[in-house]
Amino acid sequence: VQLQASGGGLVQAGGSLRLACEASGRTFSSSAMGWFRQAPGKEREFVAGISLSGIRTSYADSVKGRFRIFRDNANHTAYLPMNSLKPEDTAVYYCAARIYVASSSSVYSRRSEYNYWGQGTQVTVSS
Repeated sequence: VQLQASGGGLVQAGGSLRLACEASGRTFSSSAMGWFRQAPGKEREFVAGISLSGIRTSYADSVKGRFRIFRDNANHTAYLPMNSLKPEDTAVYYCAARIYVASSSSVYSRRSEYNYWGQGTQVTVSS
């Protein structure tokens, strides 16, 4: 699975962006997906995850109510619309895929649980 993340950019605080993660290969529809982010000098942290069925989702407390993860299996793409952005959301955002899942409703939040990673897209929020 190859993952291509896009949609990052520079936005003012309170603004919105929508990240996209397009997957190549036939395994997208059987993969759980996740978004992580890494700010300068910090470790990569979990942002949001979605099951392969799309039914279950999970979010970091810091983004609940502002970010929403969803997926379009027909187009092999996972999305992360981000609203009410804050300067502390500034980071490189990475999408990830896990191809071996326990069930269609399993959601994963640990870096070690994902098999494949995209190249990252920069999100910068100015105050």
